[in-house]
Amino acid sequence: MEKNECTVYNAAIYVRLSKEDALSSQGKKAESNSISNQRQLILDFVRDKADINIVSIREDDGYTGTDYERPDFQRMMDDIKAGIVNCVIVKDLSRFGREYINAGKYIDRLFPYYGVRLIAINDGIDTITKSSSDDFSIMIKNLMNDNYCRDISIKIRSQLQVKRKNGEFIGAFAPYGYQKSDKDKNLLLVDAYPAGIVQDIFRWKLEGMNQDAIAKKLTDQGVLSPMEYKRSKGLSYKTMFKTNPQAKWSAVAVRRILTNPVYIGTLIQGVRTRPNYKIKTVVIKEEDAWVIVENAHEAIIEPKIFLLVQRLLELDTRTSPHEEKVFPLAGLIYCGDCGGTMVRKTTTSGGKKFAYYVCGTHKKSHSCSNHQIPEKQLEETVLALLQEHIQMIVELDACLQAIRNTPMKRISTKKLEDRLVAIDADLNRYRRLKTSAYEDLKDGILSKDDYLDIRDQYDARIADASLAQEQVKKELSLYFETGYSSQQWISDFKEHRNIRALTRGVVAQCIEKIQIYEGKRIEITFTHAQDYLTLLEQVDEYNTEKKGVS
Repeated sequence: MEKNECTVYNAAIYVRLSKEDALSSQGKKAESNSISNQRQLILDFVRDKADINIVSIREDDGYTGTDYERPDFQRMMDDIKAGIVNCVIVKDLSRFGREYINAGKYIDRLFPYYGVRLIAINDGIDTITKSSSDDFSIMIKNLMNDNYCRDISIKIRSQLQVKRKNGEFIGAFAPYGYQKSDKDKNLLLVDAYPAGIVQDIFRWKLEGMNQDAIAKKLTDQGVLSPMEYKRSKGLSYKTMFKTNPQAKWSAVAVRRILTNPVYIGTLIQGVRTRPNYKIKTVVIKEEDAWVIVENAHEAIIEPKIFLLVQRLLELDTRTSPHEEKVFPLAGLIYCGDCGGTMVRKTTTSGGKKFAYYVCGTHKKSHSCSNHQIPEKQLEETVLALLQEHIQMIVELDACLQAIRNTPMKRISTKKLEDRLVAIDADLNRYRRLKTSAYEDLKDGILSKDDYLDIRDQYDARIADASLAQEQVKKELSLYFETGYSSQQWISDFKEHRNIRALTRGVVAQCIEKIQIYEGKRIEITFTHAQDYLTLLEQVDEYNTEKKGVS
């Protein structure tokens, strides 16, 4: 393009600074690349240029150079297409863009097509005076800028991964219930007001409320949704989930809170990534690649409450119309004869409403009998059996505490200790024999097929012995570990020793399954059933040995 001395160019000043530039640059370099310094350098450059008339200043602060969908860059392109701008001035080509292919597209194709002059001051580039050597220089600089982006991307990814593994929070916005520390932006601190709301949400869930009811209650109480709360704190927070001008609480938002381990102090980061710095598509990593750090910050919710709520979310069934709470036994009742679920039905008799459970299989295909049980009778029976079970645990706990404080403890554990020694010996023998078989394979004594067969047999024996070893160690812990009786599951049951009515939280914590058989026979599987049987066996074994000694 030859320069016309009479031409006056209507120019757009374009300046850009990315977050990556700010993170990777320090000191004078960072200051040099600042938006204000770029702008001032360009204004100083054009001050004595009579052929350049500045018509706009376009600024993209916080936008990467590899993406050309920057807001002000696109506004500048709109001005170019409308004939308002025919000259673009940048500090250097890296401010224009850092992606080699697209930078070449704009500089070599689009700008010449629209008759646009490009000036990159520090690179000495002016397209109305450039030569073939300048074309080569532009290509090299664009390649260098592209490679710079690649290097910066690798460095930043590495830095962020180190922070994740150290339990440092690297998200742009703190989760609802937390705020970033003023002294350390990678540390989460409890934000008292929303943290109280989070605790209310978990408490209401334990009481049997479903997510829709919780969302409605929060909205009715005038509690700001997570998004609106962030905005009220002056944060420019945006989300794809917003559908109304004012974001409201929703069942989805409530469930997101109920399932987020951040509230027990656990940070899960590195879940999403992009293949590389040029591809903007976000992909989900395999779970074993996530970075999970426990006790990274102060918890808002106790871990046992969090785990109980997860079980409630798995058990939850459809809430009946006009009900905001899930029925206490929902999701736990099965037909003992066919294994299908029992369905809750209601009927009206004598002006009164009654509820009962009937086999769902019979309702669908009549392949099981039409046995049923009134809801009131079922709940009364379950409550009585639960009270009895808790009382048994309390008594067993007291017995085992007494055992720990008596000389008979040595007698009671002698068999377990002898068994553990025998299992350890078996494990060592199996491992030696497995190693010997491998040596025989190498020496040509065993064929490969024979070796694989022998190896699999010893692997199975080692697995069985390891399982037995763990079980014996667990039984021994009932005697020797500090307060076997303080095991969490025992404490959880003992908390409900004075239970007078079934609640959703207690049921989910204490009951695994309820089976209803023909004739209204009820069978309950309580949680920690195997641990309970172990307690019974320990007490029985102690009593038997005590009789033998006496």
